Amino acid sequence: MSLYRVVRLIGSSPNSWEDAAKAALEEAAKHLEDLRVAEVEELDIRMQDNKVVEYRARVRASFRYHPEKHT
Repeated sequence: MSLYRVVRLIGSSPNSWEDAAKAALEEAAKHLEDLRVAEVEELDIRMQDNKVVEYRARVRASFRYHPEKHT
């Protein structure tokens, strides 16, 4: 039997939503083991002086939970 945890992440990029989601997952992978599935929940854009300055992606990601490592 496997057990998974789910976390919400927000990534940002000056280039695209795809890069924003990728940035969030790549950073999470540095801290979490066994990332499995990710789902983009929401996309938005931050603007300044009527120009797009940042794409943001809210991502829900699951990773395998290893309780034996957390006791």
